[in-house]
Amino acid sequence: MPEDRLSTGIPSVDAILGGGIETDGLTELYGEGGSGKTLFCLQLAARVALADRWVFYIDTEGVSVDRIESISGGRAQDVLRRVLLSTPKNLDEQNRAVATACALTREGQRPVGLIVVDSATLFYRLTLSGDDEDSGRLAMALELGDLLSTSLATAVPVVFTNQVWRSMKAGTIEPLGGSFVNHAAKTILRFDRLNGNRRRVVLVKHRSRPEQAAEFSISDSGLA
Repeated sequence: MPEDRLSTGIPSVDAILGGGIETDGLTELYGEGGSGKTLFCLQLAARVALADRWVFYIDTEGVSVDRIESISGGRAQDVLRRVLLSTPKNLDEQNRAVATACALTREGQRPVGLIVVDSATLFYRLTLSGDDEDSGRLAMALELGDLLSTSLATAVPVVFTNQVWRSMKAGTIEPLGGSFVNHAAKTILRFDRLNGNRRRVVLVKHRSRPEQAAEFSISDSGLA
């Protein structure tokens, strides 16, 4: 595996990424519910934690401890000792959690190997139907900017999940946030549900890799 990549542990996905998640930028995951985004993030976090590096995991949707136990190969306590979990309840709390994670990562007092925000756009979405849309958009832009500058400065990969909306005109599933979110991400992966436990991930954007797809399966022990 190249030194500037973090292996996902899924051979088919690593293949389309050229070895894994790049360590100097943001990777965006989007797709419908149940497509595997959160499990992907948890499995990636577990791999980093078991390599004795710290993970900042900012969760807005509810992490399942049972899921962590099932994908940790009996080493859930080892994983949880290295995962610093934040559970913000609104956009302001999310912004503060991200700012804290970025500041501690840049300080370098502990070996941080990954920052995850799942989902980055849940609370932003709630501003779209109210009077705070502009402030919500600005908050998200500043948050992504902080995450990007931190990743570039420290070579710590950042992975964030994005919610979706359906374009009735185009008949497609699109990531929330439009161009300002997509421009911030160096890599964008779309997750699709297939039959049964099969899933497909499509490499939508990458600075050096062509658009391509890979399939994997979901089981009680994780993704493979």
